[in-house]
Amino acid sequence: MNRKITRQVKAGNVFIGGGAPIPVQSMLSTRSTDIPGSVAQARALEKAGCQILRIAIPDMAAVRELIPAVKRAVQIPVVADIHFDYKLALESAAAGIDKIRINPGNIGEDGRVKAVADACRQRNIPIRIGVNDGSLEKNILAKYGHPTPEALCESALYHASLLEKFDFTDIVLSMKASSVDFAVRAYQQASERCDYPLHLGITHAGTARMGMVKSSIGIGSLLQQGIGDTLRVSLAADPVEEVKAGIDILKALGLRGGVKLIACPTCGRTRIDLIPLANRVEQALSACQKDLTVAVMGCAVNGPGEAREADVGIAGGKGEGLIFRKGKILRKVPENRLLEELLLEIGEAVDG
Repeated sequence: MNRKITRQVKAGNVFIGGGAPIPVQSMLSTRSTDIPGSVAQARALEKAGCQILRIAIPDMAAVRELIPAVKRAVQIPVVADIHFDYKLALESAAAGIDKIRINPGNIGEDGRVKAVADACRQRNIPIRIGVNDGSLEKNILAKYGHPTPEALCESALYHASLLEKFDFTDIVLSMKASSVDFAVRAYQQASERCDYPLHLGITHAGTARMGMVKSSIGIGSLLQQGIGDTLRVSLAADPVEEVKAGIDILKALGLRGGVKLIACPTCGRTRIDLIPLANRVEQALSACQKDLTVAVMGCAVNGPGEAREADVGIAGGKGEGLIFRKGKILRKVPENRLLEELLLEIGEAVDG
């Protein structure tokens, strides 16, 4: 797919926009006062593949204690999430934060906006402007009557203009809504009206099940159109699940490498316990970074042919199964050896 080439900013050691690979983000769900818990969750998120980590900064104690603790714990960029208090932004910048999420229109007079812009410019810290359908300005709501995609886009660009007044353009925009269609149209309009990198997401998407569905549709459809430079899948769940979902969305669209697992839904011809087997294969390959398509098929008659594009796969029979590559059957193995033989074959494929 052809991605829109936006401006590029850099948060820590990660590039956003400008055609760079799309980084997956998440946010700590621990209390800002729980330093050990926050550090443990930050490490778990980094291990899961999170590439940019956001933390809430509600007060100066979080600046003094949480930021340095998390920065010491992980190698990925850390974002300070700040609402209203520009002094927290200034102190976070001084504390070594890699990126700031704040809306300039919410922090008061121009002098405060300039102070934040200057502090971030001096330290090469980008600013993400994040607006959503539940926090639109009164004048924009009055203009449109109620939240609309147009209102959301206008709000984001308004906040950006406040930074632009002070020659600050290391900006990332997000325009999130809980409605998939609403959010998609807002991002489409922003993509047409500016070249700032866009942070994709569906806000308040829901629990793990429905939140993943809504996020996959919304984020996936935008990425398919070439829109989007970074993303967060927002779930009422363990944030590690957000990271996994974001990575899987990118894999499904061919925007990230790694193992891609395909598995048949089973039918009356299936003679092996395929669903647990597919789950075991997925778990066994979760850390593999090789660009492989792996198939787990239930039917030895049709499976190899249906999955002929897979690099390697297994197809079940009665008490046994087949190992195949690109549709070519290599050998039969007992059912209880299918996973081990598959992993062996992948090891051979990976090692050449």
